[in-house]
Amino acid sequence: MSTSSEQVSFWQSRAGYLTLIGVVAAGAAGLTGLLTNIFERKAEQRAPYVRVVEVGENDTDPAKWGKNWPLEYDGYKRTALSTKTRFGGHQGSEALPQEKIERDPWLRRMFNGYAFAIDYRDRRGHAYMLYDQEHTQRLTKPQSGSCLHCHASIMPLYRELGGGDAMKGFESTFKFSYQELSQKLHDSGHAHPVSCVDCHDPANMALRVTRPGFIRGIQALAASDAPVPALPSIQQWREGKRAEPYDPNQDATRNEMRSFVCGQCHVEYYCSSKMPLTFPWGKGLTADNIEAFWNETKFPNGDAFLDYTHKETGAAVLKAQHPEFELWNQGIHARSGVSCADCHMPYAREGAAKVSDHWVRSPLVNVNRACQTCHRASEEEMKGRVDAIQQRNYELLQRGGAAIVDLIDAIVAAKAKGVTPEALAPALNFQRRAQWRLDFIAAENSMGFHAPQEAARVLGEAADYARQGQIALLGGVTSAPGAPPASAGPGTPGASGAPPPATPSAAPSASPPPAH
Repeated sequence: MSTSSEQVSFWQSRAGYLTLIGVVAAGAAGLTGLLTNIFERKAEQRAPYVRVVEVGENDTDPAKWGKNWPLEYDGYKRTALSTKTRFGGHQGSEALPQEKIERDPWLRRMFNGYAFAIDYRDRRGHAYMLYDQEHTQRLTKPQSGSCLHCHASIMPLYRELGGGDAMKGFESTFKFSYQELSQKLHDSGHAHPVSCVDCHDPANMALRVTRPGFIRGIQALAASDAPVPALPSIQQWREGKRAEPYDPNQDATRNEMRSFVCGQCHVEYYCSSKMPLTFPWGKGLTADNIEAFWNETKFPNGDAFLDYTHKETGAAVLKAQHPEFELWNQGIHARSGVSCADCHMPYAREGAAKVSDHWVRSPLVNVNRACQTCHRASEEEMKGRVDAIQQRNYELLQRGGAAIVDLIDAIVAAKAKGVTPEALAPALNFQRRAQWRLDFIAAENSMGFHAPQEAARVLGEAADYARQGQIALLGGVTSAPGAPPASAGPGTPGASGAPPPATPSAAPSASPPPAH
């Protein structure tokens, strides 16, 4: 006898059909969502930004640019955040960075007679570059309006001062006091830190350089015969017809521009009231090249160039600013085609968009994207390599600081004993040379990392020149290339009353600043 109670398959039941419909519907929805996301990302790639507001040459407020480029603006705003590394960054309170001249008292002694002996603090991010300059105690002494060249979005003011000619306006700013030009900047509505318009063409967002000081400096470098292994477009221009001066906005490669935009400000320059702001690159980019340039420079009145006269010794001193671009040019990264932006503004992925991270900061706080795209080593290994380089340069820097203080003490003692100006001259010349080299690395913000061997060479020479300055006070024989000739006359002991050199102070402890 047959039965009608045969078991029915689940998928043939009403519940099975409903489940199958649900699975198919969910799969279709998921696939639709995936395709939609892909199409959206493709659209993002085709149109990386949407221009919702028009921006032009006089739009210096980054917030307006941020409406069109919100990802980059988000990064720019983060430059207001505190970042710290073992040898750099904002080490003080949130309100006020730490004083370098308190942490390293030899700096105050070295800068005696110059405003940096009053106030010289750790740096903060780009968001503070104008505020911190406007509030430094250095402004209690006369300062030139030229200083705003690298701390403000100042190109519209240059054009206003020059009747539409930015270069002409730039050339006039050294005649203004800092307070006068700062007031004009605020009155014009452009009192912003360096902003988007300073590095980007508002028409197409192409990288560009705008700073007149850089344009003149790089043209002088190109016209020289100084080696430029890290700047191939200059060598290419030299081999051409040279019908027009080298123009970085026309002749440089895009990769070079990723460093040139930084080199508009992170450089050595003269910035005071006796002549227009000057980038000293006419003989090359090394510390020695720049020293030679300044040694041949004269002020408009014919006086020999100096930044200040040392208050204790009377030496005609050169003051380095912040020569990151110059030192980077001597290092392996520059010569390997690695730009400033590769390490300090590495690419980041935001959705489908690839953007340069505008949170400009030390690679040490962003090792994964800044270093490990090229170096196949662990983050700990990369930090260890950097730390070893910086520690060695830090030790050399501190030894140089001890040596320059010993030389200053020796000169002061010699003056007190009535040593003649002629007998003092060689030691004063050594002080100028030693301080220049020591300051070149102290003012540069990588603690030697941008070019480790070059930084160590410069610091070694600084200590050597300082010690030779002490020897010169005894009438001893010095051996530095190009050093002042030793004198057997008034510089010898007994002939002029020259004292023995001051007892050298012990080299300071090599322990670095506390880690943060």
